[in-house]
Amino acid sequence: MPENKRKRGRKPKVPAADETLDVPSTTTAADDDVFSVSNVEIVPANPSTAVATTNNHLLDHRPRRGRPKKLPKHETPEEKPPPLPRVGHSRAAAENGGAEFVGEVGPAVGRVVPAMDAVVKVFCVHTEPNFSLPWQRKRQYSSSSSGFVIGGRRVLTNAHSVEHHTQVKLKKRGSDTKYLATVLAIGTECDIAMLTVNDDQFWEGVSPVEFGDLPALQDAVTVVGYPIGGDTISVTSGVVSRIEILSYVHGSTELLGLQIDAAINSGNSGGPAFNDKGNCVGIAFQSLKHEDVENIGYVIPTPVIMHFIQDYEKNGAYTGFPILGVEWQKMENPDLRMAMGMKADQKGVRIRRVDPTAPESEVLKPSDIILSFDGVDIANDGTVPFRHGERIGFSYLVSQKYTGDSAAVKVLRDSKILNFNMKLATHRRLIPSHNKGRPPSYYIIAGFVFSTVSVPYLRSEYGKDYEYEAPVKLLDKLLYSMPQSPDEQLVVVSQVLVADINIGYEDIVNTQVLAFNGKPVKNLKSLANTVENCDDEFLKFDLEYDQIVVLRTKTAKAATLDILATHCIPSAMSDDLMK
Repeated sequence: MPENKRKRGRKPKVPAADETLDVPSTTTAADDDVFSVSNVEIVPANPSTAVATTNNHLLDHRPRRGRPKKLPKHETPEEKPPPLPRVGHSRAAAENGGAEFVGEVGPAVGRVVPAMDAVVKVFCVHTEPNFSLPWQRKRQYSSSSSGFVIGGRRVLTNAHSVEHHTQVKLKKRGSDTKYLATVLAIGTECDIAMLTVNDDQFWEGVSPVEFGDLPALQDAVTVVGYPIGGDTISVTSGVVSRIEILSYVHGSTELLGLQIDAAINSGNSGGPAFNDKGNCVGIAFQSLKHEDVENIGYVIPTPVIMHFIQDYEKNGAYTGFPILGVEWQKMENPDLRMAMGMKADQKGVRIRRVDPTAPESEVLKPSDIILSFDGVDIANDGTVPFRHGERIGFSYLVSQKYTGDSAAVKVLRDSKILNFNMKLATHRRLIPSHNKGRPPSYYIIAGFVFSTVSVPYLRSEYGKDYEYEAPVKLLDKLLYSMPQSPDEQLVVVSQVLVADINIGYEDIVNTQVLAFNGKPVKNLKSLANTVENCDDEFLKFDLEYDQIVVLRTKTAKAATLDILATHCIPSAMSDDLMK
């Protein structure tokens, strides 16, 4: 009969009475979507909609073939499974502009949408230095990122967003005007920059964001900014998944950081991360890109932000984060602790080396055991109590201090407990991690271009994989060498500009200069002054790998002028060496 004929196409999705409703236990994809918030005022504390199925929701225990069925969209409150602790946004509330509360009987608390008008778009024109040709700069380029307004007519963004800036402009949400901005301070280590705008019109109708406390694990966070993929403001939501000492890629330092599962893409840099009360709890600044991971973003937390702001307010400039100028070793091995004279109830870390240029070198010695810092006991693995059920590296305690502050350190030396009160300072490396916006230094004699080594220099010469491509001698000094004096630099022959006077030396590239005329080379300025004032018949440079360069003094100085004219080089040395 016609009514018994089977119709073509897919079967309708109507669950039969004897079918099993299998619900996936993972979070639905809608939880981490990016959505527009132009009309949103309240985002509710709505629990995640996907939960694990229990036997109370099964009509039949027999397995069913085919694809699993989804939960019905409309359920009575009695049929709802218990909510998970994770807080997500409600798309219904976002569409209707209202609030929606789901949960157990009790007071309903909505998640407040933060002040979106305080989030601005940052436009920057960068002009990077050219380390291969240090007397000129590279071609300028433009970038865009995010920022947000704080109290005192100031704006915060990332340091890498305005690095080597030539011009910075800000645009408010919903505005078609770009306002010129002035950079007040750049904290390279913590990757934060502070800006301001002189035009009063920019500040009209803008309320600064309020900072919140350090969030806990599983707390909901909302990242707001102007990422790639569009011109309007966007929001991604997630939770705090980890709180620990992180490696800040831009500053090459380790400070407290938050790991979140909200997407942080190009352009999100400098944008605020808000909690469910609408308070800022961090600044988005980097993400982990790897084939084995998804949605791992990192946020600069409020303790680091407040340290940067208060440092600027107290000193009128950014002075940096102090560190303890020592290298230490864990004391987890019981035999090691016994050999060092530690008692059963004593814990700490062993000092391996002390930075000769650090203030700590006056009181601390190698093989001292650091037992506590500012009254907080240090464990054998170098951690200290952080919050309930959490531990963190004791460098966090040091980073909470300011440059010039004092700290009480208890050490064990020769089975005796000693107490020291030390002044903390910033760390200086033999090969610095950044040039703090300064152009590279150089000196040219007879076509030999002398320069100083830094991490940006290595990155420019050997690419982002410089840790594998650079010469082993330079990498060894980068990782393990300490400066013996505050003004010590690593001077190298960057390249040789070919001329008749330097025949046979053309292949010398990025080789360290050890001595000049038998005297050790301390830094580039002293080398330039010594060569310029040399009256000897020959200029003799001792290089790494037992190489030597010998030039006749009068001929070399005369040839330098011709070489500068040939390569259109304005001066034989950089401006900082002339002072």
